[in-house]
Amino acid sequence: MAIDWIELQHTARREFDTRLAHITDWSAPTPDTEWNVADLVRHVVDEQRWVAPILGGLALADAEATLEPIRDDLATEWHRYAEDATAAWATTPLDAPVHLSYGTVPCLDYLKQQVADITVHTWDLARAVGGGDRLHPGLVEAVWTDLQPQREMLASSGLFAPPVPIADDAPVQDRLIALTGRDPRQP
Repeated sequence: MAIDWIELQHTARREFDTRLAHITDWSAPTPDTEWNVADLVRHVVDEQRWVAPILGGLALADAEATLEPIRDDLATEWHRYAEDATAAWATTPLDAPVHLSYGTVPCLDYLKQQVADITVHTWDLARAVGGGDRLHPGLVEAVWTDLQPQREMLASSGLFAPPVPIADDAPVQDRLIALTGRDPRQP
């Protein structure tokens, strides 16, 4: 069965929305040890800011020139840019070329990256705010299916901490989280 990545983008967005609503302490630590809650949300907002200009055909330098600074109300900024991103995904053919920092790829590849980013950071946010860390199973399965074959590239990319060893028969979500350098067994 084919994976509907557009629908998964909507699912990832809803999952993040749910955890965002639980934030009471923006300075609380997250499983991504370099970031507190505000830093984490700012990162996810920043990733969403780029979607519409990039899907509109702009190269990175041109896209950067169109971006407004992120304002202080991060929840409002998330909703604003997530809505813009969702609209852009809905109107861009999945085979359209998009220009990213490492080269030109089909829109679908960028969409998968964005869905994975939101998914993993939703788990981070859930752990930080106590907002329930079990994510939508179909979302987790799709992101795992996409990222697991990229294990070596992810480990060497420097974008994540090294994968955390975990049992092969651990739940898929735990394996996904461990793949991205987080230990799902830690509170």
